[in-house]
Amino acid sequence: MIANQDEIRNLVRQVLQEMDGAETSAAPSSAGSRVAIGADHGGYPLKQKLAAFLEGLGYAVCDCGTSSTDSVDYPDFAHEVARRVSAGECQWGIVIDGAGIGSCMAANKVPGVRAALCYDLSSARNSREHNLANVLTLGAGLIGEGLAKQIVQTWLETPWGTGRHQSRVDKITAVEKRYLRQL
Repeated sequence: MIANQDEIRNLVRQVLQEMDGAETSAAPSSAGSRVAIGADHGGYPLKQKLAAFLEGLGYAVCDCGTSSTDSVDYPDFAHEVARRVSAGECQWGIVIDGAGIGSCMAANKVPGVRAALCYDLSSARNSREHNLANVLTLGAGLIGEGLAKQIVQTWLETPWGTGRHQSRVDKITAVEKRYLRQL
């Protein structure tokens, strides 16, 4: 746990330095790719199914909780997934709650995270190709298991479009850096 503002500033500086030198490559091969996955109580059953699905595709899965359908708060799990992606512990993150909206908001507060709520294959492709999303959020109450698996696979396999999209992602990063300097 981070104890004070100086430690927060140092962590933010480290993340931003890593972002500046980060490789913005195409979609990964599943070999060696780590995916952090987390959910609240409403997303727990789908999280379990998606974790097994990811392992079947060859991804290493880092389960960030929860471990039951007992009521919990989604920001805790969205933060843990996003933190692991931001720190470079996992290449990708997936968070599941009832609608996916709150988890997306919470994850996007972590420097270096570009979380996207996806609800169909088109939004999954667009978030990766155009926005270089590194965290996917899903609403377990809004999509079924079959569609969720298709979204996850499409999202992970869609390559980053670079080109005209790079300057836009750079602008997103610039906005983030501008406000982080105020810490």
